[in-house]
Amino acid sequence: QVQLVESGGALVPPGGSLKLSCEASLSIFSFSHMEWHRQAPGKQRELVATVPRYGSRVYADSVKGRFTVSKDIEKNTVYLLMTNLVPDDTAVYYCYALMGSDDIWGQGTQVTVSS
Repeated sequence: QVQLVESGGALVPPGGSLKLSCEASLSIFSFSHMEWHRQAPGKQRELVATVPRYGSRVYADSVKGRFTVSKDIEKNTVYLLMTNLVPDDTAVYYCYALMGSDDIWGQGTQVTVSS
């Protein structure tokens, strides 16, 4: 069974930075693309960034210029570097991957931005 495991969530003050990790149980080249999503309390899940197997990443307007996705192929890991965090970034952050026709989700990691 393919698994995605997120980590790195924490409580950070406004203006702070945080780097989330999404480690896959197999090569990330197995996926046609990956995504980062987030869900704030009482709100719908929101797409944050799309990470194609090849090509440019796409970011939501709300995070553009502040969030950056990177990959470590050898570690089967995708990262989400978040900078200049604001309270509205508070959410559970989820990693998603599409493999064939299968949707694969991680369990999520909590990010709280508060002073």
